[in-house]
Parts: sequence; C-alpha cells; structure tokens
Amino acid sequence: MGREARSTSQFPSTSTTGEYTESDSHPHQAGAPVQNADEYIGEADEYIGEAEMMGHSQEERSGALASLRARLYRMPKVDLHRHLEGSLRLQTLAEIAQEHGIDLPSYDIEYLRPFAVVTDKESDFHRFLEKFRFLRRFYPSQAVVERIAYEAVADAAADNIKYLELRFNPVALARGQGFSLDQVTTWVCGAVARAQRDCRVRTNVILQIGRDENLDTASHIAETALAHRQDGVVGLDLAGDEVSYPAHHFAEIFQRARRDGLSVTVHAGEAGGAENVREAIELLGAQRIGHGVRSIDNSDVIQLVRKRGVTLEICPTSNVQTGVERRIWQHPLLDLLALDVRVTLNTDDPSISDTTLTDEYLTAMLAMGIKLEQIKHAIMTAIEGSFQPPEERSRLVAWFRTQLELS
Repeated sequence: MGREARSTSQFPSTSTTGEYTESDSHPHQAGAPVQNADEYIGEADEYIGEAEMMGHSQEERSGALASLRARLYRMPKVDLHRHLEGSLRLQTLAEIAQEHGIDLPSYDIEYLRPFAVVTDKESDFHRFLEKFRFLRRFYPSQAVVERIAYEAVADAAADNIKYLELRFNPVALARGQGFSLDQVTTWVCGAVARAQRDCRVRTNVILQIGRDENLDTASHIAETALAHRQDGVVGLDLAGDEVSYPAHHFAEIFQRARRDGLSVTVHAGEAGGAENVREAIELLGAQRIGHGVRSIDNSDVIQLVRKRGVTLEICPTSNVQTGVERRIWQHPLLDLLALDVRVTLNTDDPSISDTTLTDEYLTAMLAMGIKLEQIKHAIMTAIEGSFQPPEERSRLVAWFRTQLELS
C-alpha cells in the first residue's frame, strides 16, 4: 500500500509551539474507531479489496484495520469543506447549555446526542439540516463563539490536518442573539488565528450564505467577507436546500465577490442534480463545488468541471447520511477519479457525522476501493485547490509533496 508519509514535524509555520498530536481533546479521535465509519466498513465487508484484510481471522483483520487507520492518521491532511456549526463537541454543548441556562429537558450528553449527531441509519437530507437548526441555540456570547471556533481548529489539528478551510454562516451565529455579522466574524477570525498558532494548523475562513436568505442579507454577508480579508477570510460559499432555492438568484453577488478578490465555492449537485453544478460554475463563477457528486449523472457537466479545472469537495460519510448516496460502496468517488475530475476528501460536519478525516480516508479505501496513492493524490488536489495566495499555496504544495513522498 505504499510507503508511509514522513514526519510532519517541520510543517512551515511561524509558531514556536510544539506539534499537536493525538490527545483526548476531541471525543472522536482519529486513532479510535468512529461508529459510523466502522458501520460502513462492516456493511461493505464483501467489497474490501485489500489483500491483507481477506482470508484471515477476526483478530488479524482487526490488527490490520488498526494498522491502516494509524498509517492514515499519520499522513498530513487537508480539509477544504468543514462547517464550524457542524464541529461542536457534545461536551461543549452540554457545558454551554448549563452555563447559559439554555432550556433543555436534560443537560446529559447522551440526551443531546440524537439532536446534534446522526445516530440512526435512516438517511434524509432535511433531517440532516435539522441538526443545524438545533445547534443555532448554542451561540449565546462572544466567549462561546470564540471557544467553538478555537475547538474546531484544535480538533482538526488532533486529526493531523495541516491545512484547514473552516466555513460558517455568520447569520447562524448572530441572528438569534442580536449580534452583528461583523461582530461574529471578528470573533471567529480571532479565535481561529489563536488556534492555528497554538496548534500549528494553517487555517483560513470562508463565509457562507444560506440559499434561503434574501438578497439584502446575502449582500451583507459578502460585504462582511470582503471587510475581513485581512483577518483570514478567503472565500464565499452558498449552502442549504438546493432543491427549493436555486442558486441563480445570487449570481450577481458571487460574481462581484470574485471580481473583488474572494474565491468562490458553492454547494451543488448534492441533493439536487448535475445541472445545479453547471449553474454554480457558469453563473456564480464557482472554482470549487461542495459535494458535486451528481455531476457523474451528466457527461456534459463532467466535461465542464474538467475543462474549468473545478475541484469537487467530496464528503463520503455526509453523502450517505443525507441520502445523496444510499450505500457507501455505491458512492461515485472512484468513478470521478477515473474520469480525471479534481476530487478531494473532506469531513463536512465532523461532529454531526461522528467522523474524522482519517476515518473518511479509511472508509474510502475499505468501502470504495480507493488506493493509498489515490488518497495522497486527493490531498495534493486539495492543497492545489485551496483558497490561498499563489506564493503561499506553492510553498505548501511543495511541503505536502515532500511529506507524502511524491515525486
């Protein structure tokens, strides 16, 4: 399965803090089994193609699985598609609820779990979105917003992620509490800056517009993003219910954002069809597509994605939980790679999905037949498609290529 990645101790950074390693800071550590990933692996057992996992005892298989998981953990990673609102620790939720008197029947973590984490096998896109509506109750103060943002970066670092783009909807953090969009963006960017210094994970921020927002609010979010470019905001995203709310209404806002220097990613081709991917690229100027798995259904859209060099932000576990794909081994990731589409692997909402990026890699290999070299290729595609200044991106491309031992 190839040589292991080299030590990541020389990650380029101005920080003088020590390397962030596996710890108990997050309940879903990369070195330990994650419930949903292991369920998918179990369901896909007959499809596993790794020779060392076949024809051996359960003990030998468990050992091989642990060895593979550890190898994947050690690899330096890139996560381009991670929502702040989907990255809240359950323990933090319980503590926030108690400290701020949020009205809940119980503050027990196990009581909170089904409201904030996908806990059943029934996949449904709108049920998945309901988790975010519940979580909007948990941003009552500046200190809480800063804590959540800091912990999201720290948890990424604990999974050996070395470059992260963290996205959030400022309206979700501001509207229910009477904060301004500028305030919450300042708080998030400040906490992210502290966390990346402490944890040595390069992090940039993307502001997200909900598809159900009116154009005035959408314009305000775009203006807020532009105002915070010096604070690490690099892009603008459109997300939400793509079936009920078409993207073309926001075309002028996104076109203006690109002209003014922001990069653009758009959730499309997830719950909706391939034509939504075309719309995002041609009308909104999307350089990356969030998910985009339905692109596979239309050869013309695939050609457009390839011609424009658009990068797809694939999130396998999320795609199954939202019902985009019925079974993990039916996911089109392998087909997209075969078609030479620029594909990356990401977590989407690690806490809601009960996953880590290590587990996304593991699931891709064991349930979809992705090879280790393809995982490395996806990591390089991600850093090459990151929303960074060209000189910084080139420096990190060279660093990742060395660490992954790619020629």
